[in-house]
Amino acid sequence: MEKKKGTSNHHIENSEEFPGLKVNPGITQSDPINPDTVMQFKSRKKKVLRVEEYVEGIRSGNRTILSQAITLIESSKPAHQEIAREIIRRCLPYTNSSVRIGITGVPGVGKSTFIESLGNYICSENQSVAVLAIDPSSEISGGSILGDKTRMETLVNNPRAYIRPSPSSGSLGGVARKTRETIYLCEAAGFDVILIETVGVGQSETAVHSMVDFFLLLMLGGAGDELQGIKRGIMEMADAIAITKADGDNILRTKIAKAEYENALHLFPPAASGWIPKVSICSALKNTGMNEIWDTVLQYIHQTRKNGFFRQKRMQQSSYWLHESIASRIKDAFYMHPEIKKRLPLLENQLFKDEISSFEAADELLSIWQKTIS
Repeated sequence: MEKKKGTSNHHIENSEEFPGLKVNPGITQSDPINPDTVMQFKSRKKKVLRVEEYVEGIRSGNRTILSQAITLIESSKPAHQEIAREIIRRCLPYTNSSVRIGITGVPGVGKSTFIESLGNYICSENQSVAVLAIDPSSEISGGSILGDKTRMETLVNNPRAYIRPSPSSGSLGGVARKTRETIYLCEAAGFDVILIETVGVGQSETAVHSMVDFFLLLMLGGAGDELQGIKRGIMEMADAIAITKADGDNILRTKIAKAEYENALHLFPPAASGWIPKVSICSALKNTGMNEIWDTVLQYIHQTRKNGFFRQKRMQQSSYWLHESIASRIKDAFYMHPEIKKRLPLLENQLFKDEISSFEAADELLSIWQKTIS
């Protein structure tokens, strides 16, 4: 029987105009999007918890909530920043309980492999470890790979370890802007040791040194001109030096490098901590030398706590980050000022035409800013 015109199964070929042709009704197509799947997706959408829920989750060792709280810290949204500040404030009474270790090294030294080996060793000593691995962000796209969890395959599966890769977000020297606040949350979560990996691009070492108790410099042996390419400032910051890849045919070269670094360290003035930096060799591939490095860390912590330097250094670091935070907030507010945003490109254009000096342009912008705050 022919379907009426206008119905979904009507085909003009079935009319009398086309004798011998017959088109059967097709199958009614269902909605290509499963509504149940949509509801499940919506239900899985992350929601911002109450501050109390974040703090309770962090204190109970909930890794998921800890990660969500760190994401809030790293967020640039004002609403997220406000929640993050309140979370940190409530977590502060449970901080300052860990040993903070900064790790840096020359390119190719194998920082991630070393951190995985050292982290596993520390975990075997009944200590819990949080690794804050800072990945450099692209200057062009702003993105970063965040691949440390992929590189640290065994450590990421260790129940005593927690790895948090964070983008550097273009901040000074590639150091993540919120790393210090993240340390607070990891301490509140009960981690005994916090390892902070720098991106190793120069200025990042200074920033990381200002937030850790112990600073470890990784070096290669047998790479040639061991001492020539090292900045004196980085060597002076180091509380210990570890010569990596001491395995196979490279063992002799690492031993020679160890002697050279020990001689070089004697040329530096005594540290305020009273600690004499030590040099050791290790192999992350063979998991050798990690016990000696960890013993060195424990000796340093014991000595500096005994002579009062440990607490003094942390107080100095808190003061340093107070001033850094003020400077950062003022800088952001300055460049976000609507009149300055409008005037700045015009002054830059005058600079390019040599119509005004940099100092005169700066004075004009600062005058605008001073009218705002006066």
